[in-house]
Amino acid sequence: MLPVLFGVVVIIFTLMYVTPGCPAFMILGGMASEADVAELRYLMGLDDPYFMQFGRYVANLLRGDLGTSFTTRTPVFREIMLRFPQTMMLAVVSMMIAIMIGIPTGIVSATKQYSIFDNIAVVVGLIGVSMPNFWQALLLILLFSVHLNWFPPSGFYGPEFWVLPALTLGTSAAAVIMRMTRSSMLEVIRQDYIRTARAKGQRESVIIMRHALKNALIPVITVIGLQFGTLLGGAVLIESIFSIAGVGRLMVDAITARDNPIVQGGVLFIAFSFSFINLIVDVIYAFVDPRMKSQFK
Repeated sequence: MLPVLFGVVVIIFTLMYVTPGCPAFMILGGMASEADVAELRYLMGLDDPYFMQFGRYVANLLRGDLGTSFTTRTPVFREIMLRFPQTMMLAVVSMMIAIMIGIPTGIVSATKQYSIFDNIAVVVGLIGVSMPNFWQALLLILLFSVHLNWFPPSGFYGPEFWVLPALTLGTSAAAVIMRMTRSSMLEVIRQDYIRTARAKGQRESVIIMRHALKNALIPVITVIGLQFGTLLGGAVLIESIFSIAGVGRLMVDAITARDNPIVQGGVLFIAFSFSFINLIVDVIYAFVDPRMKSQFK
């Protein structure tokens, strides 16, 4: 995790450093004089060389300090923590939808290969993977908010507000999970031990759920972990479209205001969350597949 996070720090700091625009000018406004802007740049340390600024930023990170927002003058970590519950809630609800749709559909599609259901599921899954989230979000708003008036088009104040953004993110993730579940199940159900279980007279439901699905879960769990991490970091556009006060919306506003500490802290926080989720997925492997657990004994 540490090399990955350090690489993220280097990349995002460099990108914000070379991005055109002056944070001091954005803070003071267009009516500020050049002398005032120059003085604020000096006080903020923006005139220092790149490596000096980067070293100061890394030293603060090692002390657990993500910096202070240029615009609100509050700690970045506090700003992120105020917004993170909304982002986490959106990711969790979206992933629940993705799992409830993706895994059962993938199982049925694999056990009934080349059937009408399988063909429809494959086509719908391909559309779900290919369709951009922001376009799907706009279509859902037009249909369910403008024409049918079933759900509110923006906000995140209750369950009725969660439906459209969660569906937007959840259906895209469900398409990826469904395709991986189908592929993994097709590989497992052709194994010799599945034919042996059928020859012993076990029920098909027991064979599919206990023998096939359990052994096909490793790549599916991997995809679920990656998709959950992607939802935490990829909800930027969706939070902006649905006016959700999450980390993604915070970062978009910070980019507009050239609030570098917020952008850098938000990206680093999402990268840490993504890496931590992957670590949890690796631990889950040992509980799902005893063969992996035995390798480390």
